[in-house]
Amino acid sequence: MPAGRWVAAIVSALVLWTGAPVSAEPVPEPDGYRTEDYRAAVPATLKGARVVSTEETVDLWKNKRALFVDVLPYDPKPKNLPAGTIWKEKIRQDIPGSIWLANVGYGVLNKEMETYFRDGLKSRLGDDRDRLVLFYCQKDCWMSWNAAKRAVEWGYRAVLWYPPGTDGWMAAGQPTQRNVPWGF
Repeated sequence: MPAGRWVAAIVSALVLWTGAPVSAEPVPEPDGYRTEDYRAAVPATLKGARVVSTEETVDLWKNKRALFVDVLPYDPKPKNLPAGTIWKEKIRQDIPGSIWLANVGYGVLNKEMETYFRDGLKSRLGDDRDRLVLFYCQKDCWMSWNAAKRAVEWGYRAVLWYPPGTDGWMAAGQPTQRNVPWGF
């Protein structure tokens, strides 16, 4: 089978297996932040940060060598819901010991959310901008890419990005724990 047809067959098999389209083309790293379609294929790189594999992430976690930052979005229960409204709280299972800084991975942050992000990092890192800090969300989620990029721009010098997020972590049979967003 010619190489082109072989690649097409693999891509077709992945689409059938995952139910999602798979691009054979690499995703280019944008200059700015991603501001829409946050659940999509991500680049393989992030300037100023180091991309880590599941194996490296497990080692960092087991040896407590990095601050783990979950940036999955969170919608709290709205205040003043009409009586009788049913609200199902989102339960987050993430990497044990992580700080969940919810909603900090959007491409545009207002001043309140930027302050929340900075304060959350400072709550665990103090003024240490050289400590390893690992950002993650879920597979194919730009939230962690945006958050890690922002940390690099703020002067953090040991930023790690784990693109597979909790999906890759759980697929590797690693433990999770229920978490709640910091400061909510």
